[in-house]
Amino acid sequence: MKLHITQDILEAFPGLTIGVIVARDIDNRAAKPEVMTLLRAEEARIAERIGNTALVEHPHITPWREAYRWFGAKASKYPSSIENLIRRNLKGEFLPAINTLVDVYNTVSLRYLLSVGGEDMDRMDGDLLLTRADDDAPAIHLLSEPEARPPAPGEVIYTDNEGAICRRWNWKEAERTKLTQDTRNAVLVVERLPPIPEEMVFRATADLAGLVETYCGGRITTAMLDRDNPETVLRYRNDPTTLMT
Repeated sequence: MKLHITQDILEAFPGLTIGVIVARDIDNRAAKPEVMTLLRAEEARIAERIGNTALVEHPHITPWREAYRWFGAKASKYPSSIENLIRRNLKGEFLPAINTLVDVYNTVSLRYLLSVGGEDMDRMDGDLLLTRADDDAPAIHLLSEPEARPPAPGEVIYTDNEGAICRRWNWKEAERTKLTQDTRNAVLVVERLPPIPEEMVFRATADLAGLVETYCGGRITTAMLDRDNPETVLRYRNDPTTLMT
């Protein structure tokens, strides 16, 4: 099982960097109040960090809006994951406790103002690709959506053999592979586009890996993907207990 960025994405976004964390044999069952304390601390800092800059002009938001426009999505209707988190925060909404993995990656997302997401590897089928949707991509059931719908042809998606697991790059994920309290093996991604400093995704990936290990235990492996390193192995086909970068 691999995570692979396809060539068409790398040609369109040559500065893309993705930090990858593979977490194996974790315990995501118990609620961790200290994680929510971390999350609330980051939420309290957002308004100050954004300051008087219009959110649509913030350097951590504009590259995603431009990327969404490139594949035909209206950013005002389909905000990137980081824009969505910040907008909710600026409206006075606190993020709910979901489970430790999700709460931890939301903390890191707000701490570095980067798009962060994760999926349950045991619910994935085959390799995970960051690519563009085909004309005949199957319908998928997204979180909180009443019915399954297919990705628009050409939109950027994460997908496995069964279909998309996250639509419009990092807008919304599928029910099928979402992280739950029962998740034991997960893959998390930290995404960065220029002009966001590349060093920031390195720090965020290391920070997230450390927090997952602290609060969920298990074995943690990391890798960095970019134009020169477009793929990483998540799990060997014949040995599901062995992971490598």
